[in-house]
Amino acid sequence: MIKKFLTRYNFNYPRSLVYMLQSCEYGVKNYLAWYHRTDDFSQVEQRKELDLTVRAKITLIATLFVYFSLIILSFLLIFNLSAPYKIVTLVCAIILIPHITAYFVAFFSMIIELSIKKPIEFFIAKKTEKILKKSNAIKIAIAGSYGKTTMREILRTVLSEGRKVSAPSHNHNTLIGIARFVEKLNGEDALIFELGEYYPGDVKKLCKIIKPDIGIITGVNEAHLERSGSLKTTTSMIFELAGFTKGANLYLNGEDDLVVGNISQDNIIYSRFGIGEYKVNTPSTDLSGLSFSTLIKEREVILKSELLGLHLIGPIMTALDIGLRLGLSIDEIKRGISATKPFPHRLNPKIDGSGVVIIDDTYNGNPDGVAAAIDFLSSLSGSRRFYITPGLVEMGERTEKVHREIGKRLAVANIEKIVLIKNSVTPFIEKGFKEENGRGEIIWFDDVFMLFASLPLLTAKGDVVLLQNDWSDQYQ
Repeated sequence: MIKKFLTRYNFNYPRSLVYMLQSCEYGVKNYLAWYHRTDDFSQVEQRKELDLTVRAKITLIATLFVYFSLIILSFLLIFNLSAPYKIVTLVCAIILIPHITAYFVAFFSMIIELSIKKPIEFFIAKKTEKILKKSNAIKIAIAGSYGKTTMREILRTVLSEGRKVSAPSHNHNTLIGIARFVEKLNGEDALIFELGEYYPGDVKKLCKIIKPDIGIITGVNEAHLERSGSLKTTTSMIFELAGFTKGANLYLNGEDDLVVGNISQDNIIYSRFGIGEYKVNTPSTDLSGLSFSTLIKEREVILKSELLGLHLIGPIMTALDIGLRLGLSIDEIKRGISATKPFPHRLNPKIDGSGVVIIDDTYNGNPDGVAAAIDFLSSLSGSRRFYITPGLVEMGERTEKVHREIGKRLAVANIEKIVLIKNSVTPFIEKGFKEENGRGEIIWFDDVFMLFASLPLLTAKGDVVLLQNDWSDQYQ
C-alpha cells in the first residue's frame, strides 16, 4: 500500500496525469473519475503512451512546473519553520501535493478548452463549411453508437467502383479531423462522414457544417453510456441527424429496437433480410467471408464479400441501394461488394505461425458488436473455439446487465473456452454464464500480458481464437 502511494512522488506522475486526461479525450469528468479510482500510478501507461501533441506538451510543461514548485515550496517552508510546524507541513505536503496537481490538470484543461480551443474551433467550422458549400459532391453522413466505421468503409469500397469517393480515415469523426480532410478535397463525386457523438449537440454541429444529402443511422446502444447518462439521451443525440436528412434520404437499421422505435414515414429500412424491394436470399458466412443473392431488375445477383458475419449484410445492402441511386451499374456494385474485406481490429481473421486462427475484434467495444461476434464464432464448426475478453467500458449504470447478458449469450453459444481478464466487469460475465448453465470452460488471467504469454500453450493448430475488445488504460 505504501509503495503504491509513493508512486505519486516520481517524475512520471505528472506525465501519467496528462496521459490519462488525453486518453479521456480531455473530458474532465472521466479524467477525475479515473484519478479517484487509481491507487498505483506506476501502472498507467501500459498499452499506449502519451501522444505529445501541442496541447499535451503545453499541459505537461504546466503540470511539471506546478508539481515541482509545490515540492520546492514545501521544502522551503519546512526548512524555515520550527519543529512542530515542520511535521504538520510535511504531512500536509505529502497528502495534498498529488491532489492539487491532479486537479490543476483538470482546471488547466478547462482553461484551454474555453479560452483557446472553442474560439479556434469556431473559425475552423466556418472555414470547413465554406469549402463544403462549394463542393458538388453527394455528402453522406453516418451516425450511431456502433458500426459507423464499418459502414463508411463498405460504402467507400462499393461506391468507388463508379464514383470518385473520399472519406476521413481512421476515427476522424470530430470537427478537427473532418476539417483536415476537407482541406484536401480534389473534385470528389461523393463524400462520406462519420459523426462522432459524445455529448448532446455534437451531431447537430457537424451536420450544420456538412449539410448531408443522405444520412445513415447504424444503431443505438450502451456504448459511451457513461458520458451520455441514459439511452434516451444517446438516442436523441444520434437522431439529431434526422433533422437534416428526412424521409427517403435517411437510412435506418431495422434490426435495432431503439432505432425502429424512431422510424418516420418514408425512411429506408435496412437489415440482414434486405432493403426496400431488394430481398436477401440464401445468406451464409464462414471464415472465408459471406455470400447471398438478391433480385435486381428481375436479375438474380449473387453477391460475395470477405467480410465475416451475417450482421454485415444490412450495411452491404445499404451500399447497394445508395450505389443504384447514384447511378452505379449492377456489375460495378457487385465488383465493389466483392472487394470489401475485414477491417483492422474488426472481425479480422489471421492464421498465426502455429496454425491457430486469430480473429481480431479488439476495436469492437459495444454490446451489439459483441453479440454479432459471439454469434459468428458460435456458427463455426469443426474447431475448438476460444472467446477472449476483458469486457466493455463506459456502460454506465447498465454495466452489470450488459455483461451478464454477454455471459448468457456465451453459454447458449456453446463455445468451448471462455477466457476472461480480471477486472471490475468480467465477474458479471461469469455470473451470466453460470445462470444459463454454460458448458464451456472459464479460464481467468490477471492481465492481458499474462494471457498473451500463455496463449501459445493453451491453443493448438486448427483452434479459432476471437479477441473481443480492448481494455483502455484509464479503466485499469
